[in-house]
Amino acid sequence: MSYEGRISSGQICKIFDKNNRLYPNLSLQIKRGFSMKAENIQLGIAPIGWTNDDLPELGAENTFEQCVSEMALAGYTGCEVGNKYPRDVAVLKHKLDVRGIQICNAWFSTFFVDGKREETITEFIKHRDFLHAMGAKVIGCSEQSRSIQGTTKSVFKEKPIFNDEDWKRMAEGYNELAKLAAEKGMKVCLHHHMGTGIQTPEEVDRYMDEVNDDVYLLFDSGHLYYSEGCQKAMLGVLEKYIDRIIHVHLKDVRDEVVAEVKAKDLSFLEGVKKGTFTVPGDGVIDFRPIFDILEKHDYKGWMVVEAEQDPALANPFEYALKGRKYIRETAGV
Repeated sequence: MSYEGRISSGQICKIFDKNNRLYPNLSLQIKRGFSMKAENIQLGIAPIGWTNDDLPELGAENTFEQCVSEMALAGYTGCEVGNKYPRDVAVLKHKLDVRGIQICNAWFSTFFVDGKREETITEFIKHRDFLHAMGAKVIGCSEQSRSIQGTTKSVFKEKPIFNDEDWKRMAEGYNELAKLAAEKGMKVCLHHHMGTGIQTPEEVDRYMDEVNDDVYLLFDSGHLYYSEGCQKAMLGVLEKYIDRIIHVHLKDVRDEVVAEVKAKDLSFLEGVKKGTFTVPGDGVIDFRPIFDILEKHDYKGWMVVEAEQDPALANPFEYALKGRKYIRETAGV
């Protein structure tokens, strides 16, 4: 038997013998590999692998120009905003445009539970206007009232717990932010995060129940896996709220570091320095079901690689390449 020429995915090929006679009852079909719709997905990366906002000493030697240049070289077309980014819109746009990079989101801290409603709204409007000028459509927020993510407290045993009044204040605040975002054609989503009052799947449920339908969710694979220690709970949140997820963080986790954090009651930042997080394909998470759920539900938007590590131990460019390769091979984008 012989076949000459290129075989494409999904193609059915007839089979001939060496005398060029057709085998009538034999054929070969090349199985089509999984691939997300490229037109639906934009792929970005967060600068936190180069310079860490919570631990400025990590990556202090890395410049903004190095960071965004390596993002582009690694094959990403978007990014979030780090502490070394210029805040002048014209300057930042130029530096990103020449590298083919655009801003897709930037972290915003809210403090509604602490009663800082007016201060939060005032700062949010400034943040919204900056992101709007940069062309972003999404504003990712985290309720930081009583957060321990920047402290030395145990990330599992000493995280804040919100009461009914706390949830009410938070929901009222986020409903207001959604209205303010809509004025610019933008949407607000909450970033569930380790060390905050919205960390577990149950807390994500409460948040989604409390806020209006025009308030959305940022799905972060790493934080949910870290919180629950299993793939099932993480995927459950994704499946349950897929229609209200408008931004995705692709973050992998090293199980052995999480085990140490739990055993020694370490803080969130101590875990970061030890290597809790890494890029997709380098840790314990299987991202194929994530990509499958996103594709099945026709997700349209950004997928952002986010992996805060010590750049002295995990070269950010090399890890950006590693994550990009894994996504290309696994998601087909």
